[in-house]
Amino acid sequence: MPKLSNFGSRPDLNRRLAVRNVPTAGHVMYQRWSDLLFLHWDFPAEQIQQTLPPGLFTDTFKGKAYLGIVPFFMENVRPRFCPALPGLSSFLELNLRTYVHDHDGVPGVWFYSLDANQRMAVEIAKRLFHLPYHYASMSAKRGPQGSVAFRSERQSQTDGPVICNFKYAPGPPLAAAAPDTLEFFLVERYLLYTSTPRGLMRGQVWHNPYTINLPHLSKWDANLMQLNGFTSPGRPPDHALMSPGVDVKVFPLNKV
Repeated sequence: MPKLSNFGSRPDLNRRLAVRNVPTAGHVMYQRWSDLLFLHWDFPAEQIQQTLPPGLFTDTFKGKAYLGIVPFFMENVRPRFCPALPGLSSFLELNLRTYVHDHDGVPGVWFYSLDANQRMAVEIAKRLFHLPYHYASMSAKRGPQGSVAFRSERQSQTDGPVICNFKYAPGPPLAAAAPDTLEFFLVERYLLYTSTPRGLMRGQVWHNPYTINLPHLSKWDANLMQLNGFTSPGRPPDHALMSPGVDVKVFPLNKV
């Protein structure tokens, strides 16, 4: 296959900063993302490239590509002109993601899967945003000092139930991620890419920069990779962060 250096224009610093600007178009949704855990493993860039649709290319930091597992709480999810609805607007989510850019070097996120425990939210997200959402049985318990015990179970067509377990708590606080750091590369992402019947599209979100901590991580696994055709890395995460969360504005999809 071609070398990754031939895959479009790599994002420069200006591109990475520009996607944090507030879009001029009106947003369509509000969301709150809370108690996020970011677990990342470096993976061969060429292997990730083989999983991407035409028009997207593996984004790397100092030559390394990453797969990320992110469990968190989705709260106060609502359309722009509607109130939050009990039983629908708050649920749990767990996603597997990687980092990509297009031919013009515009950086974003590619989701392999997004699991949630709210069936209607899953169907709405699949239809409106064409994202690979799946319904899963999930539970999460918040404990003392901000600890979280998070569990997800999804049925695999080949392996039966696949269970993912995470237990984490906030550790030492870190400074806001600077643009030249791995932390910035992994968490400060404001665009997503998705395949639709109209072709490749991207959507933007806006929020304040993440407040981040080093997590106390007492339970984790990489079983979500199994559900998406990847081999387990067989080692602890290469990088881990936690954030108390951000308030988010969601903007409509646009053609790439």
